[in-house]
Amino acid sequence: MALDQQSAPLDAALIARNKRLRRQAFTVGGFILTVFLTFLGLLAITFFIGRVIPIDPVLSVVGDRATQAQYDAARIAMGLDRPLWQQFISYVGNVLTGDLGRSVSTGRAVVDDLSRFFPATFEMATLGILIGIALGVPLGVTAAARQGSWLDQAIRVVGLLGYSVPAFWLGLVGLAVFYARLRWVGGPGRLDIFYDGLVQPVTGMILIDSLIRGEIDIFWNAVSHIILPASVLGFFSLAYIARMTRSFMLDQLSQEFVTTARVKGVPERVVIWRHAFKPIRVPLITVVGLSYAGLLEGSVMIETVFSWPGIGNYLTTALLNADMNAVLGSTLVIGAVFIVINKVSDVLYRVLDPRAR
Repeated sequence: MALDQQSAPLDAALIARNKRLRRQAFTVGGFILTVFLTFLGLLAITFFIGRVIPIDPVLSVVGDRATQAQYDAARIAMGLDRPLWQQFISYVGNVLTGDLGRSVSTGRAVVDDLSRFFPATFEMATLGILIGIALGVPLGVTAAARQGSWLDQAIRVVGLLGYSVPAFWLGLVGLAVFYARLRWVGGPGRLDIFYDGLVQPVTGMILIDSLIRGEIDIFWNAVSHIILPASVLGFFSLAYIARMTRSFMLDQLSQEFVTTARVKGVPERVVIWRHAFKPIRVPLITVVGLSYAGLLEGSVMIETVFSWPGIGNYLTTALLNADMNAVLGSTLVIGAVFIVINKVSDVLYRVLDPRAR
């Protein structure tokens, strides 16, 4: 009887542990299945976009002076003579094995091109979103805490400018003032021409690669080139983040628990940053995630103005040259980035908000 009484708690603990493990396995399995189905949907969208766009991929390969026989041979070699469902299955299989085709513009595999161009965009957009977060969140909190003051009005004007000013115009003005006139920053491109090619790529991000190789001069030269385009991107994300932060904070500052904290004599700084700001962290994750994804896929104008060799510039060139493999590959990468950022946001929800667990 005593042994049975001792084993009962152990059995209950074991059952609870097994239930918890099954629940965790179900959560992980559901997460993986969701990512897979989302990615499969993204593949389907990119595939059918490539078939709907009025651009003949065969002509972009053989040219408009090719004979009918050459055209037909190229069409068969590209598999475009097969039924659409067979083409889609083949497309999915190629993508899953890392084959996105060959770019007509560069003559290289699209995967190789993306591995060269995407890190440049990722580096600039990441620095831009860090600037946006570092300035946008405090400005939004300050504007809400001093609602109706001249400081609140000034911050709202900055946000309005971020929504109104064209990106290419702000980039050109920045180059004219800070590069051509004041010489405070480097010009277009990622590096001065005499530094180009001196650092062996590891990650593809010149700031990290130069530090890994111990090339401090190249690092600071890269900083001088990236700071202006990243600041322009950061300004647009700052405007969005500051506006949303202000809106979230105004809602929290009107809650009863904030009023109670103030009545109890809690310092205003603690009321704002601990009581009011803490609940808005979860919606802010969505705001930051959307802003970051927007910078990664929407930096075409900035990359064009600053001659930045990123995925936006690559995608623009591919569109102008009717290079469908490059267009679809770039679209697929951008879509995959959105999926990853979405899922990372879901994970952060669970970390910051116990109710989401």
